[in-house]
Amino acid sequence: MNSPQHHLGQAMVGNWINGRASSSPSRAAPVFNPATGEIAREVLLSSAEETHRAIESASNAFVGWAATPPVKRARVMFAFKAWMERNMDALAHAITAEHGKTFEDAKGEVQRGLEVVEFACGIPHLMKGEYTEQVGAGIDAWSIRQPIGVCVGITPFNFPVMVPCWMFPVAIACGNSFVLKPSERDPSASLMMAQGLKECGLPDGVFNVIQGDKEAVEALLSHHKVAAVSFVGSTPIAKLIHETASRHGKRVQALGGAKNHLVVMPDADLDQAVDALIGAAYGSAGERCMAISVAVAVGNVAEALIAKVAEKAKAIRVAPGGQQGAEMGPLVTGAHLEKVRGYVDAGVAEGAALVVDGRALKVAGHESGFYIGPCLFDHVKPSMKIYREEIFGPVLSVVRVKNFEEALALIHDHSFANGVALFTRDGDSAREFASRIQVGMVGINVPIPVPMAFHSFGGWKDSLFGDHHIHGPEGVRFYTRYKAITQRWPTGIRSGAEFVMPTMK
Repeated sequence: MNSPQHHLGQAMVGNWINGRASSSPSRAAPVFNPATGEIAREVLLSSAEETHRAIESASNAFVGWAATPPVKRARVMFAFKAWMERNMDALAHAITAEHGKTFEDAKGEVQRGLEVVEFACGIPHLMKGEYTEQVGAGIDAWSIRQPIGVCVGITPFNFPVMVPCWMFPVAIACGNSFVLKPSERDPSASLMMAQGLKECGLPDGVFNVIQGDKEAVEALLSHHKVAAVSFVGSTPIAKLIHETASRHGKRVQALGGAKNHLVVMPDADLDQAVDALIGAAYGSAGERCMAISVAVAVGNVAEALIAKVAEKAKAIRVAPGGQQGAEMGPLVTGAHLEKVRGYVDAGVAEGAALVVDGRALKVAGHESGFYIGPCLFDHVKPSMKIYREEIFGPVLSVVRVKNFEEALALIHDHSFANGVALFTRDGDSAREFASRIQVGMVGINVPIPVPMAFHSFGGWKDSLFGDHHIHGPEGVRFYTRYKAITQRWPTGIRSGAEFVMPTMK
């Protein structure tokens, strides 16, 4: 068996179908090294026919895997947990090579994915139902959860290990089979995990990877053997995924975009708030759905806050993600770099004050890489494009408000409601904020409130389409169907047919 790093040396990143690597003559797209701007390899863009082959493989494997005792499924997850621990550095190197984030940040991503695998190891307990004896004379009742079939995950470029791990470990542990469609921008990690699952004893066909673009996605959404679709990406695509898959009768959870606010109260520990903003706004070059992109300065805190943030933002070391000491790497592609620059241009044109301008940044020896330095805007208004839309880059906007109530109203007026944070020393303000804020994930003196794996992740409003948040207990509910059973054994006494609603007497 090849080592996990083998895929980074391949000229073509292909599919994984029925337990083996697979490539078919088809279209291809470039995969870049963001640090240099050079094409590192190509990725297969699968046809509908190839996508259908992956679905059929998953469908064929489902029956046997669903019948496998949960404790045996858990043992595969335990083995995969150990595999991820052994190969953490290899996975992180793959992420850095194709995404651009720093190596240490990539290791953190793998760790957060690993935590969901750890959660899935408890599946024998998580799938337990309830039992009631004697709901009626000689009648018992109980409930069970059963797997639903072929599940699909369509995942974004910004977390090529963590976000797939939000999906497939729980789905597979519950007894489903799975088809992963990763981002074509950083596809190699998906094949590494597929190979790892095979090494850990997962039967062929239970986990498949299909590389591709719109054609593959449309085939996944419309195929009659797909039971459920999980998606993470931008809001317009999330809405389209939800509508399309629902129209085809599938269960859907589609997580969309974000505009996460961090409210700084006048009584907050200012140095703590500044450090939180620097890490949450500029970490991973802002390419996180939980990145803080808006600082809400309450009362008279704005001047001191902006001065401290500007000083630290200018000192951030931007370098190739694999370089020792790098604090922020490049953006994922040249096209995304131009998009982020365009947002900064728009902010200037609309009258926001650009306090820190990173557009002209060049990294010595990597002048063709996809780099932009940290950007900081002050006096941003809610009507501005840089406030309304998700930028997905290292751009922080500061909005000034008079008081706590105005901060709440500002956040509630936004169409996104993914994550939010409040920095304060006052317990009453913190309690009031946590209770009243209409956002899915809330941090109190915690800038990026991503729930641990034994809770569930998800936003509100235009940040989530569907009824279930992702991973954790909500993930178990999403990937299983509830069944209620009522049972009576014949006693030899028959009273004839009954034509009224049965009651338990």
